[in-house]
Amino acid sequence: MDDLERELRNLAGWLQTPEPPEVAARVRARLTAPAPARRRWRYLVAVLIALLVAVLPPGRAAIADAVAGLLRFAGITIATSSEPALPTGTPSPLPAQQPMALVEAQRKVLFPIRLPAKLSPPEQVLVADPDPRGTCRVATLLYRGGALRIDAFDGRLDPAFHKQASGPGVKWAQVNGDVAIWIGGPHAVAYVDRTGTVRVETARLAASTLIWQEAGVTYRLEGDPTMAEAIEIANSLD
Repeated sequence: MDDLERELRNLAGWLQTPEPPEVAARVRARLTAPAPARRRWRYLVAVLIALLVAVLPPGRAAIADAVAGLLRFAGITIATSSEPALPTGTPSPLPAQQPMALVEAQRKVLFPIRLPAKLSPPEQVLVADPDPRGTCRVATLLYRGGALRIDAFDGRLDPAFHKQASGPGVKWAQVNGDVAIWIGGPHAVAYVDRTGTVRVETARLAASTLIWQEAGVTYRLEGDPTMAEAIEIANSLD
């Protein structure tokens, strides 16, 4: 992985990016910064690929598409190299998923469950995929009758979601000044269990989704907001 980091940093010298210049400067600075901890090499890959997909002109975009065939970002894998097989039927809930009060849900997970100030209190709170001690891996907040949801999980763990996206809908974004990914259209999503197996029975057609990470916790906001509205909601997490 040290060789991979070295190659990515070397790319900073020739990487040409259009507007906005402050974004290019921030990403280039991260690529040339002193070597981070070993586990953060994936983050450098995500930063570079997201930037390439977002800003490269058509001639280079084909190269970016090939590189981004399988992107690991903040504990979520995003496959973009082929047309998704759209799920059929009714998907199963996440493993051992159950509703509970917010206070009780907070005791079931090892990360803070943060609420967006831009939204009213969630209509329902779900937790899922407990370990043998009962500690759950995922917390979900549901709004608007379930049409808008925020999933949260420890992004330092193995991937928890697998997304199959195609076309130009995968874009680079920012939440609170840090890297995020926007999938701007319907796409197939399935849950990845603790063994690393994609749970096909949970597969469903997801709406547009914003993915970001803060303090080691990964968030995915899915629903009908525009990209700008989704970012505004994400920035308001308290």
